[in-house]
Amino acid sequence: MANTSSAKKAVRKIARRTAVNKSRRSNMRTYVRKVEEALASGDAAAASAALAAAEPVMMRAAQNGILMKNTASRKVSRLTIRVQALAKA
Repeated sequence: MANTSSAKKAVRKIARRTAVNKSRRSNMRTYVRKVEEALASGDAAAASAALAAAEPVMMRAAQNGILMKNTASRKVSRLTIRVQALAKA
């Protein structure tokens, strides 16, 4: 348990940051899920639109420290490849 006032403040601060990060991560996952659902349904136009909406959200999450920059880039790249493959098919 935090004993000093600065330690108590740090606990409050960590709790606030955790809540914010959790919200941002959840929001990002929602956008990714929309892309996955569009891919599963086979709708190329919807998948492309969902990816266009998801990409900036994922890169913003990387800027905010929710994901590593390379992780976000890798996920966007893999989704893009899948969306393009669906569009060609």
